[in-house]
Parts: sequence; structure tokens; C-alpha cells
Amino acid sequence: MRKRRIAILGSTGSIGTQTLDVVRQHPDLFEVEMISANNSSELLIKQALEFDVNNVVICNESKYKEVADALQPQGIKVFAGIGSVCDLVTSDRVDIVVASMVGFSGLAPTIAAVKAGKIIALANKETLVAAGSIVMDLAEKHHAPILPVDSEHSAIFQCLLAAQGNKLTRIHLTASGGPFRTWEKDKIAAATKAQALKHPNWDMGAKITIDSSTMMNKGFEVIEAKWLFNIAPKDINVVVHPESIIHSMVEFEDGAVLAQLGNPDMREPIQLALGFPERLPLNNKKLNFAEVAKLTFFEPDMDKFPALGLAFRSIEQGGNIPCALNAANESCVAGYLHDKIGFYDISDIAAECMAGTNFVANPTIDDIFETDKEIRAKAAELVEKIAAGKVIL
Repeated sequence: MRKRRIAILGSTGSIGTQTLDVVRQHPDLFEVEMISANNSSELLIKQALEFDVNNVVICNESKYKEVADALQPQGIKVFAGIGSVCDLVTSDRVDIVVASMVGFSGLAPTIAAVKAGKIIALANKETLVAAGSIVMDLAEKHHAPILPVDSEHSAIFQCLLAAQGNKLTRIHLTASGGPFRTWEKDKIAAATKAQALKHPNWDMGAKITIDSSTMMNKGFEVIEAKWLFNIAPKDINVVVHPESIIHSMVEFEDGAVLAQLGNPDMREPIQLALGFPERLPLNNKKLNFAEVAKLTFFEPDMDKFPALGLAFRSIEQGGNIPCALNAANESCVAGYLHDKIGFYDISDIAAECMAGTNFVANPTIDDIFETDKEIRAKAAELVEKIAAGKVIL
């Protein structure tokens, strides 16, 4: 395998830092051409120096001088703003773009990379939630492979490789159940952000950890699976699997089910995407079945976790409704993390915003950005009203 040059969008986040760990283990195979971050300037500087990165982007323009003063004397080029990210991912010096920016902000750079025909290692699920039809059509048009990095979608991808072209009939998307799986609903309603941020299995950033606690994250993965694998939502089954050992399964016409197993370690799907089609050695904990001892499965409780049902409803409605759900959720999670609203306010506000969305059946990319802007503002307004005690949903 020839050396591959990587652009990491969101290098200071959970996926970004683990991507860099994979690069550390294979410096002969991977070279970091470009990294970006929103606010974490100190870590961004440290990463740029360690990996001798050619281009660095700090999206928060107020931090440009700090980053530039540290890196430009070392011959590293420094840029600011999301527009610079969009420009740099199209460079001939980039082979693979790791799309790991958090939230809707990852959409524009991913589209730019797709249009440039880059290999996309997709960890930003909001890209397909908000604009799945648009992104997948562009990927086909520009011959840009999209390789999933989410552990669940990577698992499905691997199972389909083993299926040798046989068509799947159903996907079983596994979920840990998050920190509140065994809690009663009234206790969940009073859950603090500190409690919601204690995921039992995975080490992730704050936003995705909250999404896991509400199961909105799993709902978004249903939408993502629909686009990645061209399957109807009714053929996607969510099953709670607390051990997080089986990352997902695919079922075929004869009833046979293929599963992909491994310890909860995001470096495995990251490395698979970076090195595909080769499997490379990884210095990680290998699965010991005697230690695992048992694997358990449960139906998700839609009453305790209404966000999952909202995601199914949004993709069934289609058009710009999943985009609206994502925009509302991002505003609500930010509000919850700032102690402005309660746990169930997240899904309540999201439901209200979905219901009030101006429906566009076949949205353009401009429609998607407009929907995101409108619904994000509407949700933020509801968050502030609840925080001020002016409205109760």
C-alpha cells in the first residue's frame, strides 16, 4: 500500500485524536497533510508540531493569531475559518478526508471533499442525517468512496463485504442503551448533564455522549444507515446490546445473520477506513470471549427514549425533516449542557420544531442550509424560554 495523505477535520475531538493514534502506529503508511479544529488551539498546535502538518485551520478566527504565531515560524501554513477547510480538502495533496467535525458544521467541508473525488472516512453522521440524498448523489457523480467510521456502520460494511454480493434483508443496529438504560423514566427526567456524560462503554465527546444518552444518536445512525446501504427504515431494527461487543449485524433472505464483533475501540473502524481494503496491525486490546462471558439483547424502550422514535418518524417523512430534527437537537443539546433545560426537553423541543418545519420534499443544498438556520434559531428560542420559565412543553 502506498503512503496515503490524510486531512483530519476535527483533529482535536475524540475521533480526530484516535485517528492520529492510528497514524502514530503506521507512520510508514499515513501522512497527515491537514488538520482543523474549532476552538482547541493549544492541542491543535501540539498536533501540528508532532505530525509536521503542512496546513492547519483554526475555524474560530479569533484564535488565528495564537495558532499562527506558534506554527508559522516552523514553516506550517495556518488558515482560519470554515471556508479554508472547504478549500484545503480539495488539494491534490489529500487522498483521504476524515470527516469528524461535530454536527452540521461538517456538511460543507464534506461536500467540498466529495466534489473533489476524495475518499471520505465519514465519522460525522449529521452530514447524512441533514443531506443524505444530496451527499450520496454527489458521491456517485464524483466517484468519491464513502467509508463509514461509526462502529455500527463499519460493522455493517464489513458484514456486507463477507456477504459476497448477496442482498441483505434487514439490518440489526446495536445500541449500548447509554447510561440510563436501567433507570425509571421519572429518574431520567431529572438526570443532570454530569450523569448523562458518563457513558458506560465509549469515550466520546460531550455532544455525541448526550445524544447517546437520549438515543438520538442511534436514531441518527438509522438515518445514516438508510443512505449508506440503500435500505428502507422499516428494514432497520435497533437492538440494545449493553456489552457493545457486537457492533451490528446483517440478516439475509434465508435467515442467516452475520455480525461483526470487537472491543469498544474506535481506532478499529478508523484504521479500517484509512487502510481499506487492507487490514493492518493495531496495538489494541483483543477480544477475549472467556472474559466477555455473555452477550445480552433488549428491545429499545421508545417511551423512555422518545428521540429514537422521532428519528424514525423524520426519515419516514423525508425531505428536509431529518435536517430539522438535527438542527433542533444540536440547539437543545447545547442548552442542556449549559443547564438551561431538562433531559426530556431535548426531545420535546425537537418534536415541536419538526412539526413546525416548512416541508420541502426534494430539498436543494440551499434548502438544507435554510432549514438548519431557521430550526436552529427556533429551538434556541424555546430553550431560552424554558430557561426563563416562560414556557413548559
